[in-house]
Amino acid sequence: MKAVLCKEFGPPEKLVIEDVPSPEPKEGEVVLDVHAAAVNFPDVLIIQNLYQFKPPLPFSPGGEVSGQVAKVGAGVKNVKVGDRVIGSCGWNGFREELALEEARVQPIPDEMDYVTASAFLMTYGTSHHALKDRAQIKPGETLVVLGAAGGVGLAAVELGKAMGAKVIAGASSEDKVQVAKDHGADDGFVYPSGPLSKDQQKELSETIKKLTGGQGADVLYDPVGGDYAEPALRAMNWDGRYLVVGFAAGDIPKVPLNLALLKGCQIVGVFWGAFTGRERARHEENLRELMDLFKAGKVKPHVSKTFKLEEAAEALNEMAGRKVKGKVVLKVR
Repeated sequence: MKAVLCKEFGPPEKLVIEDVPSPEPKEGEVVLDVHAAAVNFPDVLIIQNLYQFKPPLPFSPGGEVSGQVAKVGAGVKNVKVGDRVIGSCGWNGFREELALEEARVQPIPDEMDYVTASAFLMTYGTSHHALKDRAQIKPGETLVVLGAAGGVGLAAVELGKAMGAKVIAGASSEDKVQVAKDHGADDGFVYPSGPLSKDQQKELSETIKKLTGGQGADVLYDPVGGDYAEPALRAMNWDGRYLVVGFAAGDIPKVPLNLALLKGCQIVGVFWGAFTGRERARHEENLRELMDLFKAGKVKPHVSKTFKLEEAAEALNEMAGRKVKGKVVLKVR
């Protein structure tokens, strides 16, 4: 079988495509024929050895896939050969066949095709956990989403609307803001590309306050970090919840903690990957809720472009260059 391999850390151009042995399932594992693999920002980081997880070389990037169960190992109870599933793997997704623990696969509803399925779990799982479990968002509250046209950002826009919030979308261009509005955002604003000057940071805070009626954000969803974090934190409402989701801007920000005191707000970490392992029952409940929302037509991944497996480097470069709206997916089969 073919696999996209990272054999030395570096940019996407360092990746190679090679034939590797097909996997056999161990006890408790299934082997998938991979049909589609989503591209996510952690894939850009992991091949450069910049991610919190550091798999040994060689490995394939790709944290989520969809496909069909081809083989099952001893002790597998809940899936069978032929089942259509989503697989959550962390890495090694950019390949034609993949062995996974049974607990890492979830059935795909009949209404969901493979491309959509591959783009669903990580972004919607992260944003649903952020808004429901970490922010405990309430109907009528104002949610401000930074990076609102990206994968997790667009998922947060859709889920915020489904949860009854007023959603304000921030992105780096007018067309990206429009994508967020097309997916339910009530209002939006364009922020400049970083690094930001002090005047630009102040303007960002004032824009958020203005669009929230002078009150500030009840919930602020931040997958961007960098120079955007402190001005966003300055634009929080009293008793607001600032969600630390990621650092797509590159730099991990250092913020003055007196802002949390003065605003009476919370700075809340969102680590969906750890949550899925530590709180399995709640994670499975959340998955059921997400699938129900999909079936009801309230959420659906925006896949803006698909690539062949052999075009993985091109897809990763689009992600690294902030060109992606929603998700891009590798069509493996």
